[in-house]
Amino acid sequence: MEKLDLAKAYKTYYTAPTKPQIVEFEPISYVTIVGKGDPDGITFANATEALYTVAYGVKGHCKKAEKDFTVPKLEGQWWVDGDLRTALEVPREEWHWKLLIRMPEFVTAELVEEARSAALAKKKELKVIADVGYETLHEGLCVQMLHVGPYATEPETLAQIEHFISQEQLSYRGLHHEIYLSDPRKMDPARMKTILRYPVQAIELVMG
Repeated sequence: MEKLDLAKAYKTYYTAPTKPQIVEFEPISYVTIVGKGDPDGITFANATEALYTVAYGVKGHCKKAEKDFTVPKLEGQWWVDGDLRTALEVPREEWHWKLLIRMPEFVTAELVEEARSAALAKKKELKVIADVGYETLHEGLCVQMLHVGPYATEPETLAQIEHFISQEQLSYRGLHHEIYLSDPRKMDPARMKTILRYPVQAIELVMG
């Protein structure tokens, strides 16, 4: 049985150059969980565990149906309350996030619900599993770039993205989106790789 590797099947989605580029994506389905707080805190850790628990549960069901796949990298969307403040201008405890793991096209909402119910029965102490859901996002036109280094230096990469968006006469249209290609528990921070992505639109469309 051949195992689907989403990172190989969708290279544009899981790779990016070290300079800003314009890409476009069709609607994509994920298992997701929404929360608020410091990414180094227990709430975030429990949410991540819950999300992976359900994702691997889905994988198990699919493997039995001879549609096995590799569970892909963790992703996150980030925002703060209010339009005038950036994430770096507020305490980390006030950060909002939605964690995502992409699912193959053959995964359905019903299958995710089945995996979530089974995970809740198996890990009763991890009650946040109940908050894991299935969602389809359509980010469409995006600007993305590979950030190499620790998360703390992301503003340098985001500044390049902002300059590029301005030059290309585009405007932001959605949430800050990150794809974590490296495991921070195992990787030297200086070598970590993270794709930074923003949905965008042409300025004339906004003004029109």
